Amino acid sequence: MTITIAIANQKGGCAKTTTAVNLSAGLVASGKNVLLIDLDPQANTSQWIGANNHVGGVFELLTEKSDVQALVQTTGIEGLSIIRGARELSNLEKALAGELAVESRLKRRLKSMDLNQYDYVIIDTPPTLSLITLNALSAADSVLIPVTTHVMTLSGVAQLIQTLEEVREVLNPQLKILGLLPCRVDLRTRHSQDILDALTERFGDQVLKSHIHENVRIAEAPSFKQSIFDYRPKSSAAEDFRMLAQEVINLAH
Repeated sequence: MTITIAIANQKGGCAKTTTAVNLSAGLVASGKNVLLIDLDPQANTSQWIGANNHVGGVFELLTEKSDVQALVQTTGIEGLSIIRGARELSNLEKALAGELAVESRLKRRLKSMDLNQYDYVIIDTPPTLSLITLNALSAADSVLIPVTTHVMTLSGVAQLIQTLEEVREVLNPQLKILGLLPCRVDLRTRHSQDILDALTERFGDQVLKSHIHENVRIAEAPSFKQSIFDYRPKSSAAEDFRMLAQEVINLAH
């Protein structure tokens, strides 16, 4: 059975793209086949992976009725495929004006393809509650929420969880929260530890045991179009994402 996970947070700068790419690579390293869907108009995930801009992508996926499989690209990571993002996504609402059930367009399109070849579909989303994000949440089995250990995190997470409850009520009753992933954790600072403690106190078991610590290697990897596992496989950052991949496998089944 294919498991679809949306990486979502309405706040920017919380490491969604970093999580999407390196979690996907970690799952592949664990022997899984993964389809990564880049729903962010900035297409940072696609640039990081080195997707071919001359092949159609998610804009065509959501606005046309052509063969979905033709939009899937292989990547330099064996076992990882991608449907690339595109700036045209910014005009999605205009492109779908007059269409019915536009929030579930992605869900319906994915059902039209053979997903059995993939163990996981990972969806990277933009940092806004837009039609694009609603499509991701409508199509997903669960949501992984990256959160930075900074002071505004708690209010942002509470707002997102309220949004997820509304999505469950209207669009996707089966949607569940896979977990909150603390990112850019720097335990050298008291502030980071305090926010981590506050997250755990407020959200309990929903906070994952895996933490992604502040590490310059993670920031460097995109410049080389590599995941952390290819760029610095023996780094502590790679170990963080190995632990995350294993925890996601355990929780998703």
